[in-house]
Amino acid sequence: MTVTRQETETASAVSVSSSKEPKRFKLSHWDAKYTPYLVIAPFFLVFGIFGLYPLVYTAWVSLHDWQLIDGDQGFVGLENYVRLFGDANFWNALFNTLSLFVLSTVPQLLAALGLAALLDRGLRGSAFWRAGVLLPNVISVAAVALVFAQFFGRDFGIVNFLLGFVGVDPIDWRAETWASHLAVSTMVMWRWTGYNALLYLAAMQSVPKDMYESATLDGASRWRMFWSITVPSIRPTILFTVVTSTIGGLQLFAEPALFDPGFAANNSTGGSDRQFQTLVLYMYEKGFRLFDAGYAATVAWMLFVVVLLVAIVNFTLTRRIAGKE
Repeated sequence: MTVTRQETETASAVSVSSSKEPKRFKLSHWDAKYTPYLVIAPFFLVFGIFGLYPLVYTAWVSLHDWQLIDGDQGFVGLENYVRLFGDANFWNALFNTLSLFVLSTVPQLLAALGLAALLDRGLRGSAFWRAGVLLPNVISVAAVALVFAQFFGRDFGIVNFLLGFVGVDPIDWRAETWASHLAVSTMVMWRWTGYNALLYLAAMQSVPKDMYESATLDGASRWRMFWSITVPSIRPTILFTVVTSTIGGLQLFAEPALFDPGFAANNSTGGSDRQFQTLVLYMYEKGFRLFDAGYAATVAWMLFVVVLLVAIVNFTLTRRIAGKE
């Protein structure tokens, strides 16, 4: 039986095609398996350089007697941590940080929720009002602190002037612990309430309207619809703002620093008796005024632990509260 030339060429082509098929399959398999990792690799690279490496390096510095100018003076192990737990100024700064966090964050998020509900009602000139609530966040924090420092002035401040109409004696807002905490918290609330309100507003506008229509037919009031429909529907956004506000609230630096007149002369300790000194301010004092980088790194790591613990507690409580609704 003779085999024609055409049949021979066809068989050869089929053989070559079948030999290339496994290679194509392997390339396709590798592409599906490894391409996602290549796509997300830049994030992990940037995080490793600017996030993970500084964290690990700070932990290493905290285990040394490290001076900012003279450098490493030797390994001391956990000596800085032992010294920290016996440091009264550290505990004072921790108390101030937690106090300012509670006084500024809780009212801020509640006010933002109410403000977002008001903006969601379709006010006339809604674009103007939405841009207006974001204005405090755009203004420089230095300008905000300077203005509020005048508001809370002891002798000629507007707040004391208004309190005088109701028979309240002038308050030295910088000298008293709770007064200074209230003043600094007011600055933080004024600056961030509008920003969180816009986040809530964006989430509220994605809630299906037919849910409100059904509730209206059932005779539900606006207040009932807000707590039974709106709040549960924007739960992910609330959790997000709780976590981000926790991180920001425990890392307060600019507002209390600029509220202290001594900051301009690089002599700030968060008040004359450290009455509003936060952990970040204390870390700044140790690292950049006293040049004790090892101890400042220890404060930084304890701040990281505090932020992590409070964020986890807030996240857990918020999810439980939302789950019961």
